[in-house]
Amino acid sequence: MIGSVLASTLVAGAGLLATSTPAAARDTTTLIEGVTGLADTAAAGGRVFVSANDRIVIADGRGTITGVITGLANPTGLAVTPDGARLYAALTGSGEVAEIDTATRAVTRRIDLAGYPSPENLSLAGDRLWVGYGVKGSFDGGVLGLDLSVPAPAPVQVATRMYGAPMVAAGGDTVVAGEAGINPGSLRVYDVRTTPATLRGTVSGSQHGLSNLTDLTVTPDGATAISVFATSGFDAWDTTTLAKVRTYGTGAEYPGSPGAVALSADGAHVAGAFYGSMYSPYATVYDAATAQRTYQTNVTNNASLRTGSLSVLGDDLFALQEDRQRNRYYLWRVEGATLPASTLTLTAAAGATALEPFALTGRLAFADGSTPGAQPLEITRTLPDGTTALLPGVTTAADGTFRVTDTPPVGGAVTYGALWDGSPTFRWSKVTTTVEVTRHATTLTLTGPATTSAGRPIQLSGVLSTAGAVPTPAGSLVVWRDVTTRSGTTSTDLPPVRLAADGSFTFTDTPPTSGQYRYHVRFDGDATFASAHHSHDTSVRGAIVGTYSHR
Repeated sequence: MIGSVLASTLVAGAGLLATSTPAAARDTTTLIEGVTGLADTAAAGGRVFVSANDRIVIADGRGTITGVITGLANPTGLAVTPDGARLYAALTGSGEVAEIDTATRAVTRRIDLAGYPSPENLSLAGDRLWVGYGVKGSFDGGVLGLDLSVPAPAPVQVATRMYGAPMVAAGGDTVVAGEAGINPGSLRVYDVRTTPATLRGTVSGSQHGLSNLTDLTVTPDGATAISVFATSGFDAWDTTTLAKVRTYGTGAEYPGSPGAVALSADGAHVAGAFYGSMYSPYATVYDAATAQRTYQTNVTNNASLRTGSLSVLGDDLFALQEDRQRNRYYLWRVEGATLPASTLTLTAAAGATALEPFALTGRLAFADGSTPGAQPLEITRTLPDGTTALLPGVTTAADGTFRVTDTPPVGGAVTYGALWDGSPTFRWSKVTTTVEVTRHATTLTLTGPATTSAGRPIQLSGVLSTAGAVPTPAGSLVVWRDVTTRSGTTSTDLPPVRLAADGSFTFTDTPPTSGQYRYHVRFDGDATFASAHHSHDTSVRGAIVGTYSHR
């Protein structure tokens, strides 16, 4: 019954198209198959590179896996040139750094780091690659530099006697190194204009309350380092004075523990990612100069953030997620995170009723107050059973306002969503609103004889109808009778009555005894139509005794 009503409504609804979810313009997670662990990301040239247990996975700017580079011994830290042409991978398993031509996916050279165990973390600044190496749990780690402009780069020691493989970040003539896994954690700042490098000073973990270092980056000019300590958050340090110049966000607003940081290519945005046992991974973007938060979003799945794995590609963020219990690993993409915001509103008119048209209105607005002009929107309707339909195309007016009319096929909590796909200058946006739709009204009539005699069959009839020219529900009616006599009232269920195609019905009953009879018919309703009830009274006399003649 419900299916037939839906079908007729959709045909009448100006071409609604069935779809599972709106298309495009949303954050995504892409399953990376065939791996048992993930380590790092690097992004440039329209591609994202992911280091896994024995390979490097390549994805395009939409997060779709496009290729793989194999034959690598446990690649961990990655670094890529700004044009995306050359990729560098720290090979912990073989004690090397591999240089890879990303166009051919071929390893063009391997730089042997014999004597510098377990290279793990990389940072690229111009033609110099900085490597954090060291065995976990020991103090034989350090930082070295490689001049990539020569055919056979020789390692140049920068820092020694550090715990494990230190995190390393470079920009301009500055290299910053920090130890993960040791608390309190400090940052060493080096001037690398000379060989050997000069230690400018140390940001004291004890003095600043720094523990649990999870990531580290440096601005391209080397003037500012941004550290991620779980106890402090996203702190910016002047690499000359070693003073803290700002903190991005506050512990009170952090959705979990800070786990990763990355800078946009132009240095205007600081992106952060969070993890925590009580939270799914979050991403946040701040204005680099003012520390104002400009965007925040989360991903709703059971995987956790891989700390230190955040990269920025264009206006999008990429990070890694791990669900070790299920052995599933993901590339997480946050679309348009660094773009100025757009907002959508969507308001439904009051009093929506199934099978009756009603209006929804809304507006698309841009953060800078400019007018959007004509912009196509995607409007969806989700019924209480989860069925989703795409409404016909809607375009905003010049001022961003829009109006859409829909005829909901059923009652209940119906959710409407509006999605704008974004542009090169403004971030996409979406909004949903839930409308309580009243089921369509129905009426019942029931007629029959006013009087009859016990034992004599009677016929009752009626019509189930709906207001307006809408489909009449099919199905059957519940029927019963109440009989009132001097002894009281008794109720008896009668067989259900099937409705005809036009909503009419008839049924026959034979009253067994005299009394005041009240016949009831009830339509229990369905997802579209409301319930209805009607009754009819018949007075039943005693049975008529047959006549005879006396001779």
